[in-house]
This record gives sequence, C-alpha cells and structure tokens, in this order.
Amino acid sequence: EPRYSQSLERGLAILSCFTPKRPVLGIADIADELGMSRSTTHRYVITLLALGYLEQGASRKYRLGLRVTDLGMSALNSTGLREHAQPYLEELRQRTSYTVSLAVLDGPEVLYVDRARSFRRGQGQGGLDVRTGSRLPAYCTAMGKLLLANLPESDLRELLASIKLTKQGPNTITSKKALREELEEVREANFSVDDEELAKDLYSIAAPV
Repeated sequence: EPRYSQSLERGLAILSCFTPKRPVLGIADIADELGMSRSTTHRYVITLLALGYLEQGASRKYRLGLRVTDLGMSALNSTGLREHAQPYLEELRQRTSYTVSLAVLDGPEVLYVDRARSFRRGQGQGGLDVRTGSRLPAYCTAMGKLLLANLPESDLRELLASIKLTKQGPNTITSKKALREELEEVREANFSVDDEELAKDLYSIAAPV
C-alpha cells in the first residue's frame, strides 16, 4: 500500500501559509504557524525556493513565486469554463459597459475564474484589486451569496458553522440568521445583489449560469 508523504504535505502547508493578508513571511512566521522547528522549515523553504514556488525578497523574507501562479492558472484553464465563458463575458461587458465576472464557490470563498473589466472611468472596485484567480468571502459578495443559496442544505449548514461573518463594507450581513434569510430570498428570486456589503460604494448583481 502506498505510503502517505508527510514531506509533501508539509511543503504544501508552507505554500498555504501565504495569504493576501500575509503575503510576505519569514522562517519564524512559517515555523510558528505550522508548529515545525525552524531548521526543518528552512530546509523545506530552500527547496521550494530552488523550484520557483517561493521567492526571496528584502530582509530575508519570502513570498509565493510565479510557479504557484502557473499552477493556479493551469487549474482554472483545465476546467474549460474560462474558455467557454469568455465570449459571453465580453458580450455582456459591451452591452452594459460594466465590469463582468465569473466565479465558482471554493469552500467559504468565491474564486474568480474570469473577469472583463469596465471601460467606464472610475468604475473600479472601491480600492479592491480583484482579478482572475482572486478570492473573496462568499457571504458578502453577490456571486458568493448566489452560490451559497444553491448549496445542498447539509453543505450550507456545515459551511456556515465554520465561518465568522466579519464586517467588510457598510452593509455587510454579520448575523447568520439574517444571512440565512437573505439566502432564502436569493434562492427564490434566482439572482443576488451586493449592496455595499463587500466595500463602500461597491454594488453588484449576480445570476446563475
């Protein structure tokens, strides 16, 4: 019977330590988060560095390397979803002149599969740098609420139990009871709205495809 590789698990766990909120980490940060010794952590980090999955910046700290981006984009492209949806996103952008996005649910987050940006001046994302491959909390985005609303009840219950609803924008829903009621409405209406729930002055609408 093939043996489980703890080394591989640890290497991947190191990559998972890097998040949008903590994009740069030192050996001590990683070791503390994973409960590993600093010498072991350093050995894994040097290997990931040599393979291009990590890059070393100033002050001997590390960030994810471009090889990780290549893997992520390969995963997105392998679904065929991006390729299939692109002409429809482009047509919708042309017809509405607004930014149009396509996303899938990945645990408690929405993962942006593709995005066609608006031509309108000042039609940004309220300071958010959202692009293909970005992840955002599902509970405070239009696409996320739509996808959550259509989950099987058991999956939704499990997911809601595991997340904390923190305030992101002026109107973020922070009560799980209120979110459940909102998801019921979304399920019935078959579309969803983000009314400054993710960020101030940001509004969006989502429909299933």
